[in-house]
Amino acid sequence: MIDTNLASFDTDVLAVSHQVPVLADFWAPWCGPCNTLGPMLEKLEAEAQGRIRLVKINADENAQLCAEYGVRSLPTVVAFVDGEPVDQFVGALPEGQLRAFIDRIVPNPADMARNVARKALAEGQPTVARDALQAALALDPAHDEVRLDLVDVLLGMGDIDAARTELTLLSPRTAASGDARIAALNTRIAAAEQASHLPPASELIARVDAEPANLQARLDLANRYLADRAYEPALQTLLDIVQRDRSFGDDAGRKSMLAIFDALAETDPATVAAWRRKLSAALN
Repeated sequence: MIDTNLASFDTDVLAVSHQVPVLADFWAPWCGPCNTLGPMLEKLEAEAQGRIRLVKINADENAQLCAEYGVRSLPTVVAFVDGEPVDQFVGALPEGQLRAFIDRIVPNPADMARNVARKALAEGQPTVARDALQAALALDPAHDEVRLDLVDVLLGMGDIDAARTELTLLSPRTAASGDARIAALNTRIAAAEQASHLPPASELIARVDAEPANLQARLDLANRYLADRAYEPALQTLLDIVQRDRSFGDDAGRKSMLAIFDALAETDPATVAAWRRKLSAALN
């Protein structure tokens, strides 16, 4: 628990709330219910072991913050997540209701580990991301979304066998759901397996340049790009196949493009939309 004010609010509350939920307790020394609520909040913060942060704000000394967050009665507790107020309550709630309030805003440990993994990937630290996701699965083995994240990371690290094994550990319900993400990961695994037997992209590019009609060479190049997560060159190469011979390889060009669309749907919708238009134009 820490005390904050207007000058340090952004650092103590908003910034920290991007890491863990923050409970901002607006109180005053003369407020009897505040003195009842405060110790209970401190107890629950200690029990949470870092999953929440409690920050106390003296309302008498911080009228501007009270006005900004609509604090009219004391005590008022405002919960912040990702820099935004997401929930609040007024008055000294019983401990059971306090626990329920905290449970609503605190992600489970597996989800917290997943957030750590996403941040690590954004910072170019795949090993840290892999370890965080594995830790999340140790906490919640049935968390299929975390397992799919792990498959994605393992593929990015070139560990095809481990990625394939993780896919087999999905719950039967998820595995049979027809989830587009699973199909996309299976496509990437197949591409990576094929790419492991292929020469570098530079050799394949030279082969395509020398034999423009060799669609297998183009498909090999697309698989190399896909295994390397070079999605736009892969899409262009696959589109070339579709334009030259839609039926080649049992419609491999179009099917592989659709799998890439599924893989990028959440992270890069603009790219997906642009290439969908190009594929539609090629087919019509």
